[in-house]
Order: sequence, then C-alpha cells, then structure tokens
Amino acid sequence: MCIQEIPVEEKIYAENDRIAHDNRHFLKDRGILGVNVMGAPGAGKTSSLLQIIKGLAEQNVYVIEGDIESDIDTQTLLAQGIEAVQINTGGACHLDAPALQLAFPRLSLQQPGFLFIENVGNLVCPAEFEIGEHLKMLICSAAEGSDKPYKYPLAFEKAQVILLNKRDLKPYVGFDDSFFYKGVRALNPDAPIFEVNAKTGEGFLEVVQWFKERLGK
Repeated sequence: MCIQEIPVEEKIYAENDRIAHDNRHFLKDRGILGVNVMGAPGAGKTSSLLQIIKGLAEQNVYVIEGDIESDIDTQTLLAQGIEAVQINTGGACHLDAPALQLAFPRLSLQQPGFLFIENVGNLVCPAEFEIGEHLKMLICSAAEGSDKPYKYPLAFEKAQVILLNKRDLKPYVGFDDSFFYKGVRALNPDAPIFEVNAKTGEGFLEVVQWFKERLGK
C-alpha cells in the first residue's frame, strides 16, 4: 500500500482576512471610507485626527480608538462632539478584523463619510493585519528620527498616505530630510507625504483635501 502525504496548508490569518473582507464591504455598501491609522506611541495620531476631522466638518466622521488599556483618546474625541468608541486589546499589539466587526454596532454608521480606526501605537503589528480598511494612513513624527523607514519598512511600504508630524522639531532633533525621503521612496514610490504640525494645524489643509478626493472612489 502506497501512502502519499498531501500537505494541507492554510493561511495563518485566513479567518481574520475573511472577516476583514466582510468589514470592507460592509463599509463600502454604506459609502464609508475606512482608514487604518497607524503610528508609534506619541507620534500624534489622535491630535492629527482632530485636525483632519475639523477640516472634514461637513462630512460624517466616525472613529474607533484602539489601545491596550484606557480610553483617554476616546474621551478626548467625545468631548469634541465626535462619534467614537473604544476597543481595548488587553495586551495585543494591534487591532484585528473580528474586534472591528464587533465595534460596528456601537456606532451609527448610517450616513456616508469616513471611519478612522486609530490602531494600537506600534510600527510593526498593525501593518501586518488587515482589518477591513480601504486605506492605511501612517503617522510618524520628526521627533522619532529620520531612520524609521529603514527600521520599520512594512508600515511605510503599505501606507497609502504618510504624515510627518511635528515638522517644527526638525532643527532640534537633527532630522535628515534626504535620508528620510530616500528611505520612504525606496519602499513606497507613490504615497503622498504631508509634513504637518498637529499642534498648530499647519499642513492639514492639503491632507483634508486629499481625503475629500478619496471619498466615493
């Protein structure tokens, strides 16, 4: 009797990707653009979102906040009248598609607009997991240094738009523009890079316009 071994391989993230597919279509059917907001702790994700949302005042905007613990950022958004809910991962370094799916009923999501999903502060894991977004926005800051594209390539490679926040700190932290842009463009030739200051709002008019052009595409 000849026994033949047949390898059976299943993509390790198959179930997550299936739910991500469902999430993406759930949002698309409602005319909602899902944006996965990635960035390291302290990069200015929430403060950048506040500036973007302010510029999208005529649009419907929903936010899901992801953190290991606490709801500090969600409370900040709610205080500004922004519809937002919290996901606490309890230790996981990223959001996943099932967690996002469970959060949908906690938002109205009845009108077309934007859903910003602020992922857990991390430059590694969030780039690896699809959650059902339509595009990824990476927020980094000058204070983190100009070497981040070289150290965390996947996040820069997968981003459809990149914000370089805290641009006013460049002279004080020795930020090397040429080194940074060379690293980004080697990984991602097409994603627009907007240099911004979330504290003052500088640079966000262009960011807001870019997002408005994405809606409905």
